[in-house]
Amino acid sequence: MTFADKINTFNQNLDFTGTLPKGVSIMNPFKDNPRVFAITKEFYKKYYGDNRSRHLILGINPGRFGAGVTGVPFTDTKRMIEKCGIKIDGIETHETSSVFVYDVIEAYGGVEKFYSDFYINSVCPLGFTAIGKNGKDVNYNYYDSKQLTAAVYDFIIQNIRKHLEFPIKRDTCFCLGSGKNFEFLSELNAEHKFFARIVPLDHPRFVMQYKSKQKQLYIGKYLELLSGK
Repeated sequence: MTFADKINTFNQNLDFTGTLPKGVSIMNPFKDNPRVFAITKEFYKKYYGDNRSRHLILGINPGRFGAGVTGVPFTDTKRMIEKCGIKIDGIETHETSSVFVYDVIEAYGGVEKFYSDFYINSVCPLGFTAIGKNGKDVNYNYYDSKQLTAAVYDFIIQNIRKHLEFPIKRDTCFCLGSGKNFEFLSELNAEHKFFARIVPLDHPRFVMQYKSKQKQLYIGKYLELLSGK
């Protein structure tokens, strides 16, 4: 099996059967939208159709306008079409985090080079939503409540272990999010020894929302850390 085969099998079988806290809903694009799996299958076959080992980058959990639609972390429909060359009809999403991630990818050398060295997923590979103040669904993170963290704790560990069955380099794992996501993943890693070290990266949404004027500085910081310099 190629790296792509393993990813696609993982995605196809991804399911959460536990009980979530009241008011929180699971977001599983692979089961909610039949088109998503076709998109991801094409994407991973194109960029991961080999047995090359890669470093793992773990975000928090999928968002509604990125992986929640395309099935590929930090890749909205616009980036999927324009940067990855994969056609998506009838859906158009824009995710701010995706903009930054693909700016980093471009600076690294482009999609083929980046995806030949890295594989992106999330600490919790399924996303969550809750009803916001305006009465509409908003993204909800696995660490936003102790109840949710407890509900998905075993699910998270199980899926990190499944990722380690891929050809993943275990010297370093990169964590998108230098706050709560890094703290949680570091605690897990200290207990389970998944990786030799966890390297935090400032979350793309944080950069775009609060540090957009310094975006090039953060891109440079990413490149330095990802290159191990």
